[in-house]
Amino acid sequence: MSGIDLPGFVRVHSGKVRDLYAPLDPSTGVAREDQVLLVASDRISAFDYILDTPIPDKGRVLTQLSLWWFDQLEGVEHHVLSTDVPAEVAGRAVLVRRLEMLPIECVARAFLTGGGLADYRRDGTVSGVPLPPGLEDGSRLPAPIFTPSTKAPVGEHDEPMTMAQVQALVGSQVAARVDVLTRRILGRGNEIASARGILIADTKVEFGIDRSRPDGADGPHLVLADEVLTPDSSRFWPADQWQPGRPQASFDKQFVRDWLLSEASGWRRDSGEPPPPLPEDVVEQTRDRYLEAYHRLTGRTLD
Repeated sequence: MSGIDLPGFVRVHSGKVRDLYAPLDPSTGVAREDQVLLVASDRISAFDYILDTPIPDKGRVLTQLSLWWFDQLEGVEHHVLSTDVPAEVAGRAVLVRRLEMLPIECVARAFLTGGGLADYRRDGTVSGVPLPPGLEDGSRLPAPIFTPSTKAPVGEHDEPMTMAQVQALVGSQVAARVDVLTRRILGRGNEIASARGILIADTKVEFGIDRSRPDGADGPHLVLADEVLTPDSSRFWPADQWQPGRPQASFDKQFVRDWLLSEASGWRRDSGEPPPPLPEDVVEQTRDRYLEAYHRLTGRTLD
């Protein structure tokens, strides 16, 4: 999908997964600065690399699932303006408000695993948040916690941030708001997903500031952007298989990470070399997991 020509649009950015296109004003041919077409590709990233092998239908799952979640998240304003998009990207693109994106990754955790587990084992905290002793891989936390990270360029690694660091970067009002909103999104997500047999261990969301709207009593006008509660941005675990003390089965891209770290891939994370292409069976099983997550959560089948 990267680099596709879309009449009436100009490509302005390509990220790990998404490509951004600005609409052209039909009367002047100049790119609009208030809107952007957000196109989800089938690219997949792992360990800060964009892999050579795409996952079929992944872009459509991310887009359609995000749209479904936006409808479920009452009280959280999002950036979508329209799903009326060019036929070439139908189903995988949305027209959105152009925002001033915050320079942080907003992460909330309801369970302990991944990088948070490594931090906890080192000093009993995650992003400066102290946690009770005795937790293990997959443990449910007493309450969801906000564990933000830096937003590193492609190819570099996001680093954990403390709340004090977030406050220094975006101000205390914005920091307090994204803390509350991120944990609210994960909490609401688990209310819905748990009834459908899925536990959402953690999630990453992004917020932007809508400068066309006046500041309120609690600071700039914040809007949820990009994607929300997808298999790319979250860890989805089948509830009936959850068992703390071991790695969990999942409906997300953890399956790809696990294969890359296995002997079968022949790749070492510390080698400095990019990961190898994914074999066909890993691609198919990853696709199946994304489709299963979409179906379980929404009750729909991807058209």
